[in-house]
Amino acid sequence: MNRKAWLAVAAAMFCCGWGGNQFTPLLIMYRDAAGYSVLTVDAFLGAYVVGVVPTLLLAGRLCARWGRRPLMLAGTVMSLLASVLLALGETGPVPIFAGRFATGTAVAVAMAVGSTWVKELSEPPFDDAPAGTGARRAALSLTLGFGLGAGVAGVLAQWGPLPMELPYVVHGVLTIAALTLLPRVPETVPGGTGTHVPPLRAARHPRFLRVVLPMAPWIFGSAGVAYAIMPQLVGDRLGSWGLAYSTLLTVATLLTGAAVQPIAKRLDRRTDARAVVVSMIVMSGGLAFGVVAAVERSPWLALGAAIVLGAAYGVAVVAGLLEIQRLARPEDLAGLTGVYYALAYIGFLLPTVLAVAAHVVGYPWLLGALVVIAAAGTVTIAASSRSHLPVAAPRSPARMG
Repeated sequence: MNRKAWLAVAAAMFCCGWGGNQFTPLLIMYRDAAGYSVLTVDAFLGAYVVGVVPTLLLAGRLCARWGRRPLMLAGTVMSLLASVLLALGETGPVPIFAGRFATGTAVAVAMAVGSTWVKELSEPPFDDAPAGTGARRAALSLTLGFGLGAGVAGVLAQWGPLPMELPYVVHGVLTIAALTLLPRVPETVPGGTGTHVPPLRAARHPRFLRVVLPMAPWIFGSAGVAYAIMPQLVGDRLGSWGLAYSTLLTVATLLTGAAVQPIAKRLDRRTDARAVVVSMIVMSGGLAFGVVAAVERSPWLALGAAIVLGAAYGVAVVAGLLEIQRLARPEDLAGLTGVYYALAYIGFLLPTVLAVAAHVVGYPWLLGALVVIAAAGTVTIAASSRSHLPVAAPRSPARMG
């Protein structure tokens, strides 16, 4: 049995994550160089969410019907197609809208299906890694993809030739390489043999509602504040370095998130929600740091806030995955993972909400309000951290395809 089979799935997840975030640091380029309005650029981001959320919610049903491998292949192909469409962005907004929608679909498949497949491939009979390793492997693959995709795309757009095409070509080459590996990965739940459990039913577990739900939107909410709001706060201090600085904040946020993920696994305990609580405490601290950066309008302080928020993101995403993997039965894991990430993506609406509210109230006050809300959420989660604990059960061997 090949104990490294999970690496091929992780590589595909990495490529989907790369494709999902390579667009983020280029927003300034599309607005300033390509001439798209702020409203149009915001709509490009919205098209991504439109692709993500429905696919996440459908993931459980699709996995039960088709199995892991066909869906992950389809999602990785969608990521490749998305880059082809985005590379045609100079011809008009339609390819960008279509590409962003396809990107969202690919990322959703990687999150729900890829995370489930990696988790199953990290358990007997495929591997005998310690409990929780699958969640860490899956989260790290996506986070590295998100971070490196943004970093490489931003550098190529700032200093390379063909800034609106070359970033997508690089992603396309990597994705084709990952696609060649997936057909050899063993199936863990063959299509038509899994039992689909409606994800909303699985999400009614009291521990999910009281521990995971209050934390989940902060996962991408923290990332959105770090690399969407922070650059705006100090934009007038950057001159022509706006794109490079935006790239720096994106990469710093996500690579910090990747670096701290092993810590999240060590913090995790079955007897309470210590890792989730720690992530929320760090989140509150990062937002407080952001308040200071907003008052001082300092690029260095904004970078510091992004790093702290990235640490909160990294602990939170793994802590939540570990919680739901204890709650979910094998047949409802993909569906519950999809719901978890769909809730996390609600956080991506936070920068838009803050941008609208900023016309009435300044960013320091808005970020201060977020500190209060995050602290209140931390107290709520801590109060429920020892209740409704899942019953320990031995890991069942995954079925071979």
